Amino acid sequence: MSLKKIAKMTGASVSTVSRVLNNPLYRCQDKELAEQIRQTARELNYIPNDSARRLKMGKTTSSTDTGTYRIDLLLTRFDSLETDSFFQEVFCCVETEFHKQNCIVGKILNIPDLSVYQGTRPFPPADGLIILGKCPADLVEPLSRLYPAILAIDRNPTDYRMDEVVCRGTQAATLAVEYLLDLGHTKIAYIGDCNQESRYIGYYECLLSHKVPLIYDYIVSTRQTRDEGERALCHLAELSHPPTAVFCANDTTAIGFLTAMQKFNGRKRKNIFRPAVVSIDDIEEAAQVSPMLTTVHIPKEEMAHLAVLTIRDRLDGGHRIYSRTELPCHLVVRESSGFHIR
Repeated sequence: MSLKKIAKMTGASVSTVSRVLNNPLYRCQDKELAEQIRQTARELNYIPNDSARRLKMGKTTSSTDTGTYRIDLLLTRFDSLETDSFFQEVFCCVETEFHKQNCIVGKILNIPDLSVYQGTRPFPPADGLIILGKCPADLVEPLSRLYPAILAIDRNPTDYRMDEVVCRGTQAATLAVEYLLDLGHTKIAYIGDCNQESRYIGYYECLLSHKVPLIYDYIVSTRQTRDEGERALCHLAELSHPPTAVFCANDTTAIGFLTAMQKFNGRKRKNIFRPAVVSIDDIEEAAQVSPMLTTVHIPKEEMAHLAVLTIRDRLDGGHRIYSRTELPCHLVVRESSGFHIR
């Protein structure tokens, strides 16, 4: 399947099609066109011409003689990629790696899709499965019977019998909270999931290690969506002693919080509520909001690259034990965290 055919079917230029399919960092001005290009490539089972690609790179032979694998993807947190910007960006990175590693996107599934099967798969078979997010424990064994190879990309490690590529949530949370403490904040709120969520664990363990009291009015349990970030602003702003800083478990929640904060302070109130805000993920929108969001960068491209290499290696018979690759994260300081308050 050539880029020219996809370009003809979508009305895009060949160069635009190439950028969208081969560079996850490329930001097409027409987002609908970019998604149309990706969808068309999926429907046509697009794989780059390997011989042409090797010639362009100055290679005359392939270093490995491996086949083409079809790999399904399972979304665990939400029903669609549009709901979770972090995993939407991870998915784009995975899809780009598929093109490089001779793989085809199979079905894009969610948990409800799997609730109807009874030991058999009601859709065309695939060679492997990549899980985006934490998989419910009761699905691990049934899935392992259906797929020869399974790999999970997540923010937190598990003890499941599958390959994993992770970036530890407790480490990311500690980076965020340590930074706010270094700025002089001791009244730090948390907005996010509190149900065995490693980012919440990292938040309160960091406060306790610095002997900073945990104030339960500052903890707002949410499903980590933009709307719930906006609602959390209303709760914290109305407290008699509101926090001076807020740690959000993900960027989507933080962006909702910042949007609501702008509206709240724009109503000519006597008391302005403008806490420092830090979150985790470093999605594209984090650098576009006002104020720009201070966040912990999760290496999405590297996670996708290692995930596809690992699942391919298992399918090729390269490793049999279950592996866990854990990647580091780092803080990206922008406007939303404000300045040192001491």
